[in-house]
Amino acid sequence: MPSVRQNIEIERCLSTLDPNQILNLNVHEFYRFLYNKYFLWKYTACNRLETTRRQLRRYCRDRLNQLKNIKENLSNFDLNNIQLGLQIARQIHGLGIAGASGLLSILFPHYFGTVDQFNVRALCAINSFLEHKRLMRINPQNITTDDGIIMISIMREKAQELNDIFGTHEWTPRKIDMILWTFGHGNR
Repeated sequence: MPSVRQNIEIERCLSTLDPNQILNLNVHEFYRFLYNKYFLWKYTACNRLETTRRQLRRYCRDRLNQLKNIKENLSNFDLNNIQLGLQIARQIHGLGIAGASGLLSILFPHYFGTVDQFNVRALCAINSFLEHKRLMRINPQNITTDDGIIMISIMREKAQELNDIFGTHEWTPRKIDMILWTFGHGNR
């Protein structure tokens, strides 16, 4: 398991990532990126990391072409289509909605934010959303694709709203998810 210092290094590395560089990796390099960087970043609990890595290792048995096809599909889908993005990323062995949305948020921060239990809790704590009743029905331990679509849509809307208010393009769904994660992580 990585140390706090290693976690910070991984966070910095992934926050400055050039998505095109990752999407242009060959399948072996992409596998190593997922195994050695992305999974370490996303799955900080030892048991979750081992479980997801075990699932990813299934590609090692003559299935790398499947992973290659998924990577190519990630490179070519309409980024406005949240559902399709989640469906493609979820095809990677070991990724549920949290993992799939996290990968999309790293690759396409202007279009996607991570949907996980901490962000669900944070959004549910905000009573002013029109979607508040729907958000309250989300099970943070079992987030569905429809839940992910709603939450990513909210993150997109809030990023655009902040950009409009401040006259900038700095706000992204990824930055919104980082704020929500911090807030939701503190309210356990």
